[in-house]
Amino acid sequence: MSAKEKGERTVRQDDGSLSERKKLILKAIVDAHIENGEPVGSKYLTQTGKFPYSSATIRNEMAELEAMGYLEQPHTSAGRVPSEAGYRFYVDSLVERYRMRGAEAERLKEALRAKQAEIDSILDTAMRLAASMTNYTALAVRPRIAAMSVKKYELIPVDSTSLVLVMVTAGGAVRTQNIVSQRPVPEEALKKLCALLNMRLTGITGDQFTLPLLMQIESAMAEYAFLVDPVVKCICQTISTASGGDLKIDGVNRLLSYPEFYDIGRLREMLEMLERKEDLLQLISGDTAPMMPSGQPEDGVHVYIGSENPVIIMDNSTLVFKPVVKQGRNIGAIGVIGPTRMNYGKVISTIDGITNSLSDVLEESAESGEGKTLKDGGSTEV
Repeated sequence: MSAKEKGERTVRQDDGSLSERKKLILKAIVDAHIENGEPVGSKYLTQTGKFPYSSATIRNEMAELEAMGYLEQPHTSAGRVPSEAGYRFYVDSLVERYRMRGAEAERLKEALRAKQAEIDSILDTAMRLAASMTNYTALAVRPRIAAMSVKKYELIPVDSTSLVLVMVTAGGAVRTQNIVSQRPVPEEALKKLCALLNMRLTGITGDQFTLPLLMQIESAMAEYAFLVDPVVKCICQTISTASGGDLKIDGVNRLLSYPEFYDIGRLREMLEMLERKEDLLQLISGDTAPMMPSGQPEDGVHVYIGSENPVIIMDNSTLVFKPVVKQGRNIGAIGVIGPTRMNYGKVISTIDGITNSLSDVLEESAESGEGKTLKDGGSTEV
């Protein structure tokens, strides 16, 4: 069956077509296959003692589930395994979330707090935690961002000839620049220039700077026009810088723990894709604007199963990730890659718990003033 055909058969949500008995049997098959990786037969389900049905009844239900596209039969005499549609239904309607104990959640937050000074460090820590807690390959993403704009400017005098330019970007980041003047700069001149910057240069990007705009500000500053050029240059350097994003991987060797990746050719393709990074970075950054499987909120845990992955090489894998939010802004994402035979309940809850804890720690640091990323651009002479 092609990836396209699989995608067409994928069931997006509980549409009421399955009886409660079929749901129980499907859930049991998925759980058993996740645990042991083998096809599941009616005899196995009967022996568990969880079903008050005969083996014949279970076989009939399994045959109907197969006909509906939720199960597949690898071999004529073998049991069934979940199809992508079966996994999707399981994730959307049947999965039981793993519940993180209070002590685990607190230890997680403490591990993240220890790295809260640097966004990159805290994302790396969260990624390693995701790998160790799920036993799958984990990833951390700093998303691509467009050229930024500034929502607030401050000019802070250090002494009579030096000052600090502070820029608060629209995304909430803080950038600073030291400026040194050969001439004394009165405090009233700084106040006047600061007012002009906040009136004329907030909310614009680098390509919106024009010579007439610069000349208007210089004219308004009169004898202190010498301050305008170096200050505006610092602003242009800041808002013209776009981030290409970054993706880091931890625990690639964990792929070898699963039979699904024993095929050398497929494993090589997967490793090349992870090394190249571009496809995953585009997907998680949202550059390709993929259609999300139903029931997955944009700011929730995203689950791509098999052929649902826009990255073709991952058509036998599952990608789970969730954005990390700070003050309403996505600053990254944490996720894992593994086989479609994944412990979805634990993985989804673990990624949800890690990113929620990470967001909480970042919010705490922002409120205390400890988590701001300050990038001093050196000294500029006037």
